[in-house]
Amino acid sequence: MVESDPSLLLRNVGLLVTLNSDLGTIRDAAVCIENNRICWVGRDAELPEKYAAVGNVKSLPDRIVIPGLVNTHHHMFQCLTRCVAQESLLFGWLTTLYPAWEFLTGADVYVGCKLAMAELILSGCTTTSDHHYVFPNDVQLDDCIKAGRDIGIRFHPTRGAMTLGKSKGGLPPDTLCEESEAVLKDMDRLIAEYHDNSRFSMLRIGLSPVSPFSVEEDLLKKTAVMAQKTPGVRLHFHLAENQEDIDYSLEKYGCRPGEFIKRTGWNVPEAWFAHCCMLDNQEMQQFADNGIGVAHCPSSNMRLASGIAPVRKMLDTGVNVGLGVDGSASNDCGHMLAEVRQTMLLQRAGGNPKALSAREALDIGIKGGARNLGRDDIGEIAPGFAADMVAWRTDTVGFSGTGPDPVAALVFCTPSLGFVDLSIINGKVIVEDGKFASMDLQGLIADHSRVSQKICSRIKPQAPHDPIK
Repeated sequence: MVESDPSLLLRNVGLLVTLNSDLGTIRDAAVCIENNRICWVGRDAELPEKYAAVGNVKSLPDRIVIPGLVNTHHHMFQCLTRCVAQESLLFGWLTTLYPAWEFLTGADVYVGCKLAMAELILSGCTTTSDHHYVFPNDVQLDDCIKAGRDIGIRFHPTRGAMTLGKSKGGLPPDTLCEESEAVLKDMDRLIAEYHDNSRFSMLRIGLSPVSPFSVEEDLLKKTAVMAQKTPGVRLHFHLAENQEDIDYSLEKYGCRPGEFIKRTGWNVPEAWFAHCCMLDNQEMQQFADNGIGVAHCPSSNMRLASGIAPVRKMLDTGVNVGLGVDGSASNDCGHMLAEVRQTMLLQRAGGNPKALSAREALDIGIKGGARNLGRDDIGEIAPGFAADMVAWRTDTVGFSGTGPDPVAALVFCTPSLGFVDLSIINGKVIVEDGKFASMDLQGLIADHSRVSQKICSRIKPQAPHDPIK
């Protein structure tokens, strides 16, 4: 992990987007960082003399700096199995991939998570969750946690589980399922060993049985009780992802998602749910009334033809919405800023160009995500907040011709902007001049490719439309 000097001063910042209601957006700005927190923000010309003496200074003209993006739904190990089951719905896609995931090892998961985190960081993300739910062989959530610590990202890993195998009427194979008591014991261990609920924490544990079609109802009830015992432990779950999901819940449980979470104890503000494409109006109001969040995953929902989540209606109802790149086998990338753009465009696809603005989408990708994770210490570049921020160069092809609104350009022009020029997480410089400060990215890619080839060799071959000769 990158080490930093006690203090860092950013000067001559071309445009600083603070997302703070008092500070607003500042041209020719300065930001002073003490260890892992922001201590001063303002115009560079007004920098107090006591901060001007800081030795570690970075000058950032021709940059736009924003708070780090926050990813609230991912399955990082899946970046080892991208571009599979290219024309399948959710259930078919899953059943194609389950046989390959049975052969994962802890070392494989570590490499997959680390590459997924690198992709997120380069795309502007500084805080991420990960919903890890397959534990074959020697795999533990500890493998994901080690990757997060080694790369330096602010991390909310969630201990997933599948307990409802085919023999019990579920979707996953029994070989990838666990016994509920073993799951609960490991959840308890992880909370005791890793969970840190302090301000500016770099690691908080969540509990995340996977979905209505892969876990037993009793496990959901017990995890809800467990989460209430430790402050900061949150609950995460797939819900109302597509019509198959709704049909299964109606047949298996005799109710829709809103009623299902009520009877399992998940109708609480500590919970946030992934996808929610099929929530009805009553369920959206239920979410708003109970402070429940949604992780919107637009690219994955389009890729698997799951539907379009009614984000505009959710926001108008009062539901908190954050973003997720989802698993890199159903997206099939982990570009966080791209999800911001997709969110904006997808809400407009119904015919209303005012359905979601660029700034609303950016707010969802930063502050909405922070709220999903229960954080009030990230999401703004303001005194007292964590020193998490990213910068893009504006003297580039992607920004050329964008006129007077570079903030909107971040969203509208995402595909041609490239990766971040600078990433600061918890006061540490992780990326500088577009490159990781102290990580061999090419070496990681080589390791990842090797592991991916091994795992994908277990997948039933699919004939490409244009066979490679």
